Amino acid sequence: MGARLGCKGPKALVELVGKPILVRTLERLALIGLLDSAVIMTPPEWCGAFADMLSRSFPGKGVTVGPGGAQRQDSVRLGLELLSPQTEVVVIHDAARPFVPLDSVKASIEAAGECGGATVAIPSTDTVLQADENDYLVDTPDRRFLWMCQTPQTFRVSVIRKAHAQAVRDEYAGTDDATLVRRTGAPVKLVMGSPTNIKITTPADLAWAAQFIREER
Repeated sequence: MGARLGCKGPKALVELVGKPILVRTLERLALIGLLDSAVIMTPPEWCGAFADMLSRSFPGKGVTVGPGGAQRQDSVRLGLELLSPQTEVVVIHDAARPFVPLDSVKASIEAAGECGGATVAIPSTDTVLQADENDYLVDTPDRRFLWMCQTPQTFRVSVIRKAHAQAVRDEYAGTDDATLVRRTGAPVKLVMGSPTNIKITTPADLAWAAQFIREER
């Protein structure tokens, strides 16, 4: 839901230069064949609205819409259950990242096929400070080894299902799927993303995204 964006419904349905954000994201992924097998997880009460919008935007395409959970992690776990049984590698992507570089997506798929898991990310350009509970500086990690996480995060289906099952058993809530996989001891390769692969979260992000699209035309 797009609370920080100031909208009353899911931000994936918010228009970005004449099209819902989700449609722009899917149009980009369709360029490398990732539309027909797409699974879209939505707030349960919005499943019908999403299905109607997607059928109008992508007539004849096999896009699946499913009810999500209370948290992102729950939604991903439920979405994994809706994958085609033939799916070997799953690409997990934020609907609100419509500018993901396709080379990064393809590189993440290749890396996941080789080692089981990958996430798109970019090296940190800022110094990151670690604080204690009272906001006093504790440590300054070496910036050479710090990356800013993006999506997609891509995995062999067997690897990510095992990670989610372990998280349920441990009652563990993570911030992303790569972290869940790493907890199992499996490797996760970092794949180069782009500063333009932003997640639209605030009105300022939406304004930047609209300007970016107009300048690309």
